Amino acid sequence: MSFHALHHGGTPLILPNAWDVPSALAFADAGFPAVGTTSFGVSSVLGRPDGARSSRDANLALARLLAPLPVHVSIDIEDGCADEPEAVAEYAAALEVAGVNIEDSTDGRLVPPRVHAAKIAAVKRRSPELFVNARVDTYWLGQDATVAATLERAAAYVEAGADGVFVPLAQDPSVLRRLAAAIPVPLNVLPVPGLTPQQLGDLGVRRVSTGSLPYRAAAHAAVEAALAVRDGRTPPAAAPYSDLQSRLVDHARRTG
Repeated sequence: MSFHALHHGGTPLILPNAWDVPSALAFADAGFPAVGTTSFGVSSVLGRPDGARSSRDANLALARLLAPLPVHVSIDIEDGCADEPEAVAEYAAALEVAGVNIEDSTDGRLVPPRVHAAKIAAVKRRSPELFVNARVDTYWLGQDATVAATLERAAAYVEAGADGVFVPLAQDPSVLRRLAAAIPVPLNVLPVPGLTPQQLGDLGVRRVSTGSLPYRAAAHAAVEAALAVRDGRTPPAAAPYSDLQSRLVDHARRTG
């Protein structure tokens, strides 16, 4: 099934977001048909904060390493890591993946919708088959966080060619229902506490991304494991070394 088609199933596509090869291999091995990335996780591994375009080169390297995976791959490219639309289009094409996620904010501030729409249009001209997930950061940043402002931005991005619209931190069921009803492409959200994927699907959501949650959970688990050893407690459950090593050996063979 194509990456596009996965957004039109009976239930929302659950897209786990990886930050390196081992996490992506683990998600693929768990049976997820597609794997995304998290710019926060990718940037954090470099010791850099999220949202500063520091993931640009790391994304290119990670996309090449993930190419042999038997699943679709979507890369979080922040704001496209450039101001010029054609530069963003060139960057997205160089990734050679099934999809990209591109956000309409830079340095923690929303950009004018026309600026973001121009980037989306350039990407689609250069790579027509690429699934462009246009992220609307109104609720994420708490700026113009209304249904009307969000829909105005979403409409501009859909007109520019976006294949999906991502509204992180939109959580109220009534808001989600209104957004899904008015946006003519698949609506993507983060997990909403208290709502199952099926319930989100009933509201009209077609994709649920885990965002940085797995990365943050892994960091928390790592500290808990070390504390358990220090305090003489039973260490928490962990994936066997042999399983992780076997995945990496197989992946190394595929990548040469």
